[in-house]
Amino acid sequence: MFESLSSKFSGIFEGMSKRGLLSEADVSEAMREVRLAMLDADVALPVVKDFISRVKEGAVGKEVLDTISPGQAVAKIVNDALVESLGGAGVVPLSFNAAPPVAILMVGLQGSGKTTSSGKIALRLTAREHKKVLLASLDTQRPAAQLQLAQLAEQAKVACLPIVSGQPPLEIAARAMDTARREGYDVVILDTAGRLSIDEALMAEVGAVKTLVNPHETLLVVDAMTGQDAVNTAQAFKAAVGLTGVVMTRMDGDAKGGAALSMRAITGTPIKLVGSGEKLTELEEFYPERVASRILGLGDIAGLVEKAAETIDEEESEKLALKMLKGKFDLEDYAAQLRQINKMGSITGIMDMLPGMGKLKEAMSGKDIDTSILDRHLVIISSMTKGERKQPDIIKASRKKRIAAGSGTSVQEVNRLLKQFNDMSAVMKRFNKLGIKGLMRQGLGALLPKGKMPPGFGR
Repeated sequence: MFESLSSKFSGIFEGMSKRGLLSEADVSEAMREVRLAMLDADVALPVVKDFISRVKEGAVGKEVLDTISPGQAVAKIVNDALVESLGGAGVVPLSFNAAPPVAILMVGLQGSGKTTSSGKIALRLTAREHKKVLLASLDTQRPAAQLQLAQLAEQAKVACLPIVSGQPPLEIAARAMDTARREGYDVVILDTAGRLSIDEALMAEVGAVKTLVNPHETLLVVDAMTGQDAVNTAQAFKAAVGLTGVVMTRMDGDAKGGAALSMRAITGTPIKLVGSGEKLTELEEFYPERVASRILGLGDIAGLVEKAAETIDEEESEKLALKMLKGKFDLEDYAAQLRQINKMGSITGIMDMLPGMGKLKEAMSGKDIDTSILDRHLVIISSMTKGERKQPDIIKASRKKRIAAGSGTSVQEVNRLLKQFNDMSAVMKRFNKLGIKGLMRQGLGALLPKGKMPPGFGR
């Protein structure tokens, strides 16, 4: 998400930085391009107008026009305006400032990701907040909706209200709250039914449930891929039943990003959580300053560090690092390394968090990186014996054929894996031999054989 907008913004600021000192006309021209870029990204017109007005007000002052690096100064002003449009600095967390059981009402249109988001929130509250959570499906409209939530609850290892066939939504809600009170639950997440479009029956049902349970949080789940329609949906639900926050799904997709930029300004409702993938663990708090940073191509290092801390086993990583530095790295260690990379999500998502990666992604024509080779490497390694993983040198022609057949790959792919592993091992051995002082004297190039590319870059 935001790739097109980020690319255009980067081009605008790069052009400004090449002009030296800026005139008021330069700022006006740049803001015209920013305006077009935001409208093209499906940002609501009132939000664009307010945004441009705020940026112009800050950018035409003497302190910017006469500064040594006016392009950077304007970029800072744009960054601040983006943060403001997205909801201001700092995350708006879920609130539990009420007597338990705290009810969270999940509302939204059909297909927005409401049920999956309910499961994700339940897992997050259990794992991070140590809450005792009860999930309950009030969706009697969509076939198998209640069963889907029960399956998600099982995956998340949280409780789900038993299904009673034929029971209407209001009775299910009352039973869920009664069960939560009797059995000492901290939080009850109520997953309501949706419709393909907003209608009176949907709003009446959601309104009746809200009146009955008096939820502390009413969260609207919207699909970021629907663009401006997501904002229109939020306005309709806020007017009809009231909202305390928004959960935006499919933020890892290729939407233009206008919904995220418009949501807070148009509805006054904060985006509290965002879905960044299909896995139950892929739910994050919404940080306006981090999103603004990514739009401006500055990455999200804080988010990347958090993701790494959550997914990577620190003790295992330290053991791997020591083995690599001693030149004792084997294929079992390589497989462990691949599994840790996979835990962090898509490589494209990781690249989005790194500063300056916008141009690299643009050079790739927006194509996602093929990470299936990592999974194939894991399958190939799992088809080896323990002895082969510990001593890859013993893998000759007959063993390669057996491994290829067992993993459903080809001998050529087995050869490529072994070559990449050998290249990596060679670099680690050189590092161990040179030591830190030798590396500082000779540079990183000393790690590579003459004329060779780093491991993984060669064909």
